[in-house]
Amino acid sequence: MKPGRVPGSPGLCKNSSAAMDWADARTAATLFAVDPAGTGGVSVRAPPGPVRDRWLAALRGDLPEGTTLRRLPPTIPDDRLLGGIDLALTLGAGRPVTSRGLLEETGQGVLLLAMAERMPVATIARLAAARDAGMPFGIAALDEGATRDERPSASLLDRLAFHVELEDVAHQGQDDDHRLAIAAARRRLPGVCADAGMIEALCATAAALGIDSLRAPLLALRAARAAAALAGRDNVTAEDAALAGRLVLAPRATALPAAEQEAGSDDTPEPGDSDSSDTEAADPAETAQPLADIVLEAAQAAIPPGLLQQLRSMEAVRKQARSMGLAGALHKSGKRGRPAGVCAGDPRQGLRLNLMETLRAAAPWQALRRRSAGPALIEVRRNDFRVNRVKQRSETTTIFIVDASGSAALNRLAEAKGAVELLLAECYVRRDRVAVFAFRGRGAQLLLPPTRSLVRAKRSLSGLPGGGGTPLAAGIDAGSALAEEVRRRGGTPTLVLLTDGRANVTRDGTGNRALAEQEAGVAARQLGQRGFSVLLVDTSPRPHPPTQRLAMEMRARYVALPYADAAALSRAIQAAR
Repeated sequence: MKPGRVPGSPGLCKNSSAAMDWADARTAATLFAVDPAGTGGVSVRAPPGPVRDRWLAALRGDLPEGTTLRRLPPTIPDDRLLGGIDLALTLGAGRPVTSRGLLEETGQGVLLLAMAERMPVATIARLAAARDAGMPFGIAALDEGATRDERPSASLLDRLAFHVELEDVAHQGQDDDHRLAIAAARRRLPGVCADAGMIEALCATAAALGIDSLRAPLLALRAARAAAALAGRDNVTAEDAALAGRLVLAPRATALPAAEQEAGSDDTPEPGDSDSSDTEAADPAETAQPLADIVLEAAQAAIPPGLLQQLRSMEAVRKQARSMGLAGALHKSGKRGRPAGVCAGDPRQGLRLNLMETLRAAAPWQALRRRSAGPALIEVRRNDFRVNRVKQRSETTTIFIVDASGSAALNRLAEAKGAVELLLAECYVRRDRVAVFAFRGRGAQLLLPPTRSLVRAKRSLSGLPGGGGTPLAAGIDAGSALAEEVRRRGGTPTLVLLTDGRANVTRDGTGNRALAEQEAGVAARQLGQRGFSVLLVDTSPRPHPPTQRLAMEMRARYVALPYADAAALSRAIQAAR
């Protein structure tokens, strides 16, 4: 092996071809095989196919003989993962008999996570806790996400040093056999040292790339030590640190480094301006590039073009998905919904008994109970009962409260109708509902009761006349009452109020602007105290300060959309939710 070069490493070349990407992926597998526990693991994003199979075969070839490689399915139960009481042996022996879990069986080997993007959060939390507790296993997570925002849990990725992308990579050439070199590197690894300058350079590179995780530079340091051990060195060099920056820090980048000073400033001489007669040999200590700059340049060169833009787009999608709230609030229940674990409970209250967990809870006590109650096969007591917990999303209902008064009412109703149609297209898939109130003249009218029917929504909105006074308090009261009814039935209401805020009709239908504005303020404060999610859309020609104060009183998000089209209104509603 050539000194100073990691097997399969592309060095510091800035080429971004497919062959170079495969070399990076192979180098990540090799460094992971040197120190599985220290580097944490590697995430491989690629669909099933020959390229991923070749990478897995290369990883198996890199692992020293005797290294355990165990597959962890996404649906593994806790007792199989962590170990616990062996129910059959315990009941047969009459005393607690424990069994080893998959983590203990793996030992210092590698766990292969199939479909890591679908791994339950609870399983990820247990793996993270085991890693943080010092269990010496490594993780190879296979990411088969169909879209860019479908990825494994961030807490899992944060603990894996290498993030490998093989989606657009073609394997080229024959892979080298590194097993003997890896075995030697493992023996050398405990004695490999890194000075404070190396650590500072990795931390500075992580900060410059916008990486806010403290684990990232630590994992990069472990990768640099593995690279030095693999190259036969006892100290980490700048080449090892730069390689760690390429493979560990670059895939985590969320920002580009600050722009350097522009070339051609007054202090920088042009190439032809220097006097050759005065040229002297420069001091190497003064001209040497700082280590932090070397690592940063290597990491920056490994960032594919357009990657940061993709990261920002993905983050925007995730934020929008969190804010849309289309699936409604999460409620725990014992009867309907998706499984959410097991807890102690009484099945006579309509809850579903979990027989296996009940027997597992009763098993450790059988020897004691047999001495006190006589011979029995299995004695189960009330405090042994375990019932299934489930969780379900509540139905979301968006309630439009539309100001239909004045000359511009028809335009506002057209905007509301378009937004309702756009939202109903999403509700068709998510089974959410939409309702529409309109207030004008002497009071508020329910045009569309909560429904998912797009045809019914169009029919209800099409024949509404506009004009008349503005009974704003009546409109707020009507929407609040319906929202309260939706919440009592277990739903999640969202109110969208479209108005210019110029109330001039009181609750009893009389024309008194001062009293109408006072009643509207009282209705807004009462709505705010109920804790609903509210969006107030100001339809005035320009932002209206009284309407802004009204939004503050009802604790609503304020959006000024004097010329809103249906798409803009729909986006604002989704953001508010």
